[in-house]
Amino acid sequence: MATLSRRTLFTGAATLTTAAGATALWASRAAAGPPGPAPLPDPTFTEVSVHDPSVIVTDGRFHVFGSHLAAARSDDLLHWESVADLVTPQNPLFEDVTEELAEAFAWANSDTLWAADVSRTPDGRFRMYYCACEGSSPRSAMGTAIADEVEGPYRDEGIFLRSGMWDEPSEDGTLYDAQVHPNAIDPHAFVDAEGRHRLVYGSYSGGIFLLDLDPMTGHPLPGQGYGIHLTGGNHARIEAPYILHSRRTGCYYLLLTFGGLDASGGYNVRVGRSRTVEGPYLDPMGNDLREAKADPGLPLFDDASIEPYGAKLLGNHRFTDLEAEGPGAGYVSPGHVSAWADPEGADVFLFLHSRFPDTGELHQVRVHRLHFSHDGWPVIAPHRYAGEPADQRAALPHRSQLEGDWQLVDHGRRISAEVVDSQRIRLHRNGTISGARTGRWRLEAGHRAAVVLDGVTYRGVFTRGWRESAGAWTTTFTVLGPDGRSLWGTQEV
Repeated sequence: MATLSRRTLFTGAATLTTAAGATALWASRAAAGPPGPAPLPDPTFTEVSVHDPSVIVTDGRFHVFGSHLAAARSDDLLHWESVADLVTPQNPLFEDVTEELAEAFAWANSDTLWAADVSRTPDGRFRMYYCACEGSSPRSAMGTAIADEVEGPYRDEGIFLRSGMWDEPSEDGTLYDAQVHPNAIDPHAFVDAEGRHRLVYGSYSGGIFLLDLDPMTGHPLPGQGYGIHLTGGNHARIEAPYILHSRRTGCYYLLLTFGGLDASGGYNVRVGRSRTVEGPYLDPMGNDLREAKADPGLPLFDDASIEPYGAKLLGNHRFTDLEAEGPGAGYVSPGHVSAWADPEGADVFLFLHSRFPDTGELHQVRVHRLHFSHDGWPVIAPHRYAGEPADQRAALPHRSQLEGDWQLVDHGRRISAEVVDSQRIRLHRNGTISGARTGRWRLEAGHRAAVVLDGVTYRGVFTRGWRESAGAWTTTFTVLGPDGRSLWGTQEV
């Protein structure tokens, strides 16, 4: 037997000890699995109803203004407080709105107001863009009112745009034609990347238009008529325009709502993008949104002609793995969005109203995080904002924990009252997808997601989300394909 030196014995013992310790440590880690995401607190919510919510942030507080002179505020996007509602002399946004805006009501043959928008003026005051509409026709008036405080009281500055003047000269000097000229409602005032003040507006009728504004008066610069046509026409059901600029991608995004606003109307959110604010705005298929028009030879509100246009980001849907109804189960006719991005661009939030499965015309405000895919397209987080961090990388679980059963929503391309039910799929460790749909999946750099179904690659992000119907945090993905279809996934809990 060979003689071992003391040094050899010591070294060998150390080697054995180290190996045994490493084996024990490996076994312990394997049994425990990879570390999970940092725990997030369970949220609570206070709901509010503001139809067509348009957001403005001032002094760290979020305010939304909408139709019927409704308004609400929130400090955290979870708990909302109603500020005003209904067009009555008692509404606190005006001293007496029925007198202050009497000219607009008289022109529009209306006693109410539709979607409002509030923005900050160069001198630090607040300007409300209001609109009154007859409702069954595009006879509308749009004007501005000014206030020292965001919650008013507002004072009328006058009407600057009218529509629906049958057989009379319109704003561009030609006889008003509702198939070509706009319905002067749904305003969104903003400052573009070059510092120019703009107004995008319109609903149905002749479509969506863009105007240059005088920054001091807030009214259009002279000689523009109704402005630049961006999309719509021939009474196509396209409305609620909102233009968002991303410094990260360098693009302008024209967010639109297609369809009808009630529970049977099939409201859905779509988008096109452009390098310039005046367009043309294209969708992922390369379609020019200026061509999205109804067929004048067909009955009014011909949805089939406009279905091929715009990336559909969000529509009717319901998660079916849990026995839940109402607000926690999904959305019905979600739309009329606005957005807010922090100065650094890390946080981008989308504000909308929605109805819900099996609750009729009940509607509430919802806020979702908005992300951008590797291809520079916006994708919407599948679940409402619940306090999850902007940096999703720290919140996500290890890749191996993405394996398992998921609920998949394919938002499709249709404008329909049908509520799309989720389907069960399974994400496997080897990157395959089985179940109701088959394909492949990848977690790419950071929290980017790639999902391949039917040979089409959909790109977006993995995120954390609060599964309201389950009362639990889960992992989700939101992706958009070159076919303009959005897919949402939420991991079963």
